[in-house]
Parts: sequence; structure tokens; C-alpha cells
Amino acid sequence: MVFVNYGGGGYWFFKHARWNGLTVADLVFPWFVFIMGTSIALSFRRLLKKGVSRPSLLWKVVQRTVILFLLGLFIINTKKGHNSWTTLRIPGVLQRLALTYFIVALMEVVGATAEDRNYTSRIAPIRDIVNSWGQWLVMVVMVTLHLVLTFWLKVENCPIGYLGPGGLSDMAHYNCTGGATGYIDRYIFTDDHIYQHPTPITVYKTEVPFDPEGLLGTLTSALLCFLGLQAGKILLTYTQNGARVGRFIGWAVATGAIGALLCDGRQNEGWIPLNKNLWSLSFVLVLSCFAFVLLSVCYIIIDVKQWWTGAPFYQVGMNSILVYIGHELCADKLPFQWAASSTHAHQLATDLVGTTLWVLIAVWLHYKKFYLKI
Repeated sequence: MVFVNYGGGGYWFFKHARWNGLTVADLVFPWFVFIMGTSIALSFRRLLKKGVSRPSLLWKVVQRTVILFLLGLFIINTKKGHNSWTTLRIPGVLQRLALTYFIVALMEVVGATAEDRNYTSRIAPIRDIVNSWGQWLVMVVMVTLHLVLTFWLKVENCPIGYLGPGGLSDMAHYNCTGGATGYIDRYIFTDDHIYQHPTPITVYKTEVPFDPEGLLGTLTSALLCFLGLQAGKILLTYTQNGARVGRFIGWAVATGAIGALLCDGRQNEGWIPLNKNLWSLSFVLVLSCFAFVLLSVCYIIIDVKQWWTGAPFYQVGMNSILVYIGHELCADKLPFQWAASSTHAHQLATDLVGTTLWVLIAVWLHYKKFYLKI
């Protein structure tokens, strides 16, 4: 994420897709959401085994949610002089993480158990799913709500179910950017308090603000986080490596197949195109597929075969919030970034140096046993 945010060397595939489609840059944040769900499952089981009460867990969840939201609102969103109350952007990356975390963690506060259940019953092979049937029901309701609002909410002067970027791509619906997704944010937050420079503006010359971390997409990001939670429950429920990897691959096939079916395997076709700006259902399912595959590969290489320890990336992961906030605040500041020519070579060198410095900082903090906890 640091490398992408610093510019990715100026290469197109390290920049977010302008609207429909998928690039390397579009993978990073969703995978962070996914693995956050995995960590929720692991940490809550550990805390419950230690005897921490559910009210205490709930208080921790509320605290972390509020802190994450405020960090995004007042530190990230006010950098580079954006410190006016009248134009303060309310949504954002950390705010999306906060709300997503709250939804999934709240379900786990209610549904998590300190011990494995039904391990001797007939449902033992699928108990990681059955034991969480109430949580699955909540997620079905949330996804249904997302689809209903996306495809049936009436937006003035826009066709129902519109998913396009508006602007030059559709002169008849020039100001319909994002359809219901954009409308909900503009209605609740007003135009002045959401992102003013969305990715489609450079290609389609859109004129209305649109926030890629808006409210409606929080519902599908919660699904992505919940699928990560499911991965964590697989690790907690089954002890054999084959059982774990087999289920990871099974989930990858299932989510990938449904996502491909929804988008018809093409960039701009299908019922629900792949779209990170909208956090469309197809986008979330396809990214979940990739996440399960990546998790399987890392699990085999690191845990099973022990060919690699995960360094230096696990040190960065242990201080991920500090690294994220730090790299945002130090953007455009020496020695993390400096003015470079427009060639790929110079931009790549600048972005690699800045990224490497944050990796080294994370490794040093790990050596000093300093971790920013919220």
C-alpha cells in the first residue's frame, strides 16, 4: 500500500482502475480488510480463552472503532492543509476500516466461542460454517440490503441501478457518477464532505464528487472482512494442514466462480462489473478468491514447509497502522519522497526508497518491541 500510494513508479498497473476493472493497486486495501477479519477470529478466541468477558470485548471494539475513525478523520483527511470544517472529508480509508471492523467484530463478540463445538457430530466437516450460522444470516441480510439499494434506490435524473461513472462516458447521465452509491454519500455527507478528486475525473471529466470509501460500499467490505473471519475460523477449527488448505482453496473456487459469473468474466459486462470505486459484489468476491489463494500459498511456504519466515513483511504487519499513518503524513517530504523527473526510472527509485525506509522503520520498531496498539 505504501508503494502504491507513493506513486508505484508511475506505472499504470500500480494506479487504481479509473472505473470498472482491476489493477495491482486495487488488490492491496481489500486484502488488508480480508486479513483484518482473520485476525479478529484469532484474537477473540485467544481473549475468550483468557477469560475476558463479552462486555469487555465490546468495549475494546468500540474503543478501537472510535480511535480508527478519528485517526482517519483528523490526521489523514487533514494532511496537506485540508483543515477546514466546511470541506472536511468524512469518509476515508481508516474510517472504512473502522466501520468494517465494528460490524464484523460486533458479530464476533456475540457469536465467538472459547472452544471448538460440534467436533464429534455429523456436521463436524462443516462446523466452521454451521457454528456461525447466525453471523452468516446477518451477512446475507447486509448483502441483500446492498443489492436492493444499488439496483432499486431511485436517484433523481438517473436511471435505476446505474453503475457507470457518468461524465463523458454517458453524456445523458453526466452527473450520475456511481448511481445510488454516490447519491447516498452526497445526500448524507453533502458534496463538500466527500472525496473531490475521484479516479474517473481524469478520463471522464466527471463534475460531481464521489467517495470510493463511502457508506454503501461498507456493506460489501464487511462481507470481505467476514470471509477473512471465516479463514480464521478454519485455522481455529481444523488442525491438519490438508484440511485447512483444502478449505481455503474451496472458498477460493466458490467466491471466484460467483464473482466471475456476476461480471461475466469481462471488464464492463455482466450484471455487476468489477469495480473498486463501488466495492461491487463481484469485486469483493473476486478479491476474496485471490486472498484465499494467497493465504494458501503463504500458509504452505511459511507454516508448513517453513521455507520463509515472512520477514520483513510480518514486522510491517505488526505495526501496520503506524506505518500507514506515518507514510501518509510524510508523503512529499524528504527523505521519503523528493521531486523527480517524470521518467519511470526516477519515479520508481523515489517510490522504492520511500517504501524501503518504512519497512526498515517497522523492522527497527519490532527489534525495539514497540508496537502501536489501538
